[in-house]
Amino acid sequence: MLKVLDSAVPVACWSCAVAHNDATLFCPHCSKIQPPPGGDFFFVLGLRPRLNLDLASLENEFHRLSRKLHPDRFARAGENEKEWSLANTALLNDAYRTLKNPITRTEYLLKLHGAQIGEEHSANGTGASRVPRDLLEEVFDLNMQLEEMRMAHKTGAHDPALAQTMSETRKRFEDLRETVDRDLRTQWTAWDNGDEPARQASQKAMVALLDRRRYLSNLVRDVTETLDGKHASGVFNQRGR
Repeated sequence: MLKVLDSAVPVACWSCAVAHNDATLFCPHCSKIQPPPGGDFFFVLGLRPRLNLDLASLENEFHRLSRKLHPDRFARAGENEKEWSLANTALLNDAYRTLKNPITRTEYLLKLHGAQIGEEHSANGTGASRVPRDLLEEVFDLNMQLEEMRMAHKTGAHDPALAQTMSETRKRFEDLRETVDRDLRTQWTAWDNGDEPARQASQKAMVALLDRRRYLSNLVRDVTETLDGKHASGVFNQRGR
């Protein structure tokens, strides 16, 4: 009969047959490496799913597990263990990168709870980002400036006044993005400490904030690329974070 060592979905260790958490990289009973686990990135790193993470603990656990998964430790192991070492290392790296970045961590946790996030869900699935209502006029003016700057680049002309105006506009959008980040951090606490109704409200707020942040990032990117002389299409239809 299996003995469960951890309170999660029990999976039998291939080596000792003792059951353990299905997100565990190593058997807690015999310490043998396990096949690439199920579960989410938080469990892989042994962390409680939350938005306000202890980044020092995250980094310490990442480095601890990275050392245990190093291929040199499996030089004399079976082929399966060697393959699992590489696969688990890739999984661990993905988990660490996702959870270390505050934006990707927020998106990841909300997606685990069913939130629809990303360009494919913007503007009713058309693939175009929604223009925030309060930015409609500014975005219209910016599109005109971007086209003017692109034409100037094609003809070899230089308009210092226009470049200065666009630089100031970029700074405004960067400031607006910082405001979004502050609002997101406020919602992190509401999420982490709230009951289910509070989390639902917080999730809705964060999805809207992430959508706004994505659009502002597109604006900043387009202005930067155009000032640098790189091609960029109109900001009304830009994709990416």
